[in-house]
Amino acid sequence: MRKLVFFIGPAGAGKTTLAKALAHKRRAAFFDMDTLLRPAAEAIMTLSGLDPNDRDSPVYKTRCRDLGYRVTMDAALENVELGNDAVVVGPFTKESADPAWLERELARIGASVDNVDVKAAFVYLPEEELYRQRIRKRGFEMDVWKLDNWSVFRKTLARRDIKWKLPTASMVYFDNSGPLSNDKLGRLEQFVYGGDIPEPV
Repeated sequence: MRKLVFFIGPAGAGKTTLAKALAHKRRAAFFDMDTLLRPAAEAIMTLSGLDPNDRDSPVYKTRCRDLGYRVTMDAALENVELGNDAVVVGPFTKESADPAWLERELARIGASVDNVDVKAAFVYLPEEELYRQRIRKRGFEMDVWKLDNWSVFRKTLARRDIKWKLPTASMVYFDNSGPLSNDKLGRLEQFVYGGDIPEPV
């Protein structure tokens, strides 16, 4: 069965690294919201006279956020419709809190969880300081606001329940502390392609 796999969670958790490793190993189509939205977001923010690297302010979220999710999901769903496995990366904060969101998205291509195998991995780190260290280390311009406004940004780091109507075995909360390893990738691969819940991490 075709697969739609979500890697969601806070910035700095390492969800993109994990998702890329899995997509590469399984030759699945890969869709990172940051990558797909970047050209449009930079243009919109620049034309608005604002910082083109801003990805966190209320203005950015009003003008660009929903566009990013729409572009990303349209591309992913098109691939699922063609029968390709799709791996999707993004925070999905608002979307994962809406029980009906996933059903609405699949309905766009006349599909449902009955004929698309949906998996959702919430990637997180166990300590706030680990997020700060990773965000500093990667040195992205779009992270400047996060570090400068840490007292505000830190509120987005809390673990969130995924409200989608999926079996328990189709969702996992994945502690991504430490470097990428064959063990980590193996557990994720088992979760997505083996049908079993990984051992607690």
